[in-house]
Amino acid sequence: MSNRLLEIENLTTSFRIGDGYYAAVDNVSLTVNRNEVLGIVGESGSGKSALAFSIMRLHNRAKIEGKINLEDTDLVKASTNELNKLRGDSLSMIFQDPLTALNPLMEIGAQIGETLVLHRPQMSKKQRYDRVIELLNLVGIPRPEHVYQQYPHELSGGMRQRVVIAIAIANKPQLLIADEPTTALDVTIQAQILDLIHKLKEEMDAGIILITHDLGVVAEMADRVAVMYAGEIVEVAEVHTLFENPLHPYTRSLLNSVPTEGQDKLHVIQGIVPSLKNLPRTGCRFAARIPWIDESAHEENPVLHEVSPGHYVRCTCHSKFYFPEEGKEGEANGAS
Repeated sequence: MSNRLLEIENLTTSFRIGDGYYAAVDNVSLTVNRNEVLGIVGESGSGKSALAFSIMRLHNRAKIEGKINLEDTDLVKASTNELNKLRGDSLSMIFQDPLTALNPLMEIGAQIGETLVLHRPQMSKKQRYDRVIELLNLVGIPRPEHVYQQYPHELSGGMRQRVVIAIAIANKPQLLIADEPTTALDVTIQAQILDLIHKLKEEMDAGIILITHDLGVVAEMADRVAVMYAGEIVEVAEVHTLFENPLHPYTRSLLNSVPTEGQDKLHVIQGIVPSLKNLPRTGCRFAARIPWIDESAHEENPVLHEVSPGHYVRCTCHSKFYFPEEGKEGEANGAS
């Protein structure tokens, strides 16, 4: 059995704005292996969630091109019936906002049990109840028999997030997508949720896509990291390589924006991620935010270059990049 679980090839997801379609995910290629956490990082508007929803095929009015192969199934070509059989079973997602992901009118136990009814119809009512209690215990919810009968509004944010995770893992998925799973949770609960996801990866031999803007979470959880900017993957590397030797100007800027002890001034990345309609479709998309780098440093049509085994970076500008406060001597250090 191949270790490769998911293979995305030249995926483009476009949304209609006015009379035209604009790509929010632009020609993305990625792989996820079994028992691996692939972290996807980037600012809001970079296309991270659009990519996740594309894999799950949850976009209603998007034009999706390319391939998303989950083992032997191309999710782009899969029928609605095929997708319904996969989603919640071998392919699952932890959504960003548990309050909107849960039905306010259904008891917690019924919501977790619903995915078992759909994908494990042979289970008896007693087996289903036992499995729901087992899942509530697994995600660390105290008094599971009591919580079984509660409604989402009666639970804290951290508890609701655990319920969403219980639903996502009920059928032991092969691929689990976690979209900002710790947003708005306090540090203690965040650590518990991340520890839970890590244990699930080990126990289920699952591939996990962890989408976040928190580089600390990535450093702790990911095996490999893909950095996304303006719909494109700009750098891919093993987690240690990315933190020890970041190359793309965007990656270096993100890492430089993380507060460190003794730092007098916080680095701020100039500008913002451009809107979908105003996104430059030619040249280096990050060029406008590093205006001190000469235009000649950028490729006309930037592609991913393998600079060392498993380490890919988009555009040649990385070899000429430096932070203005460091001066040009920082250029050589960044391109090592």
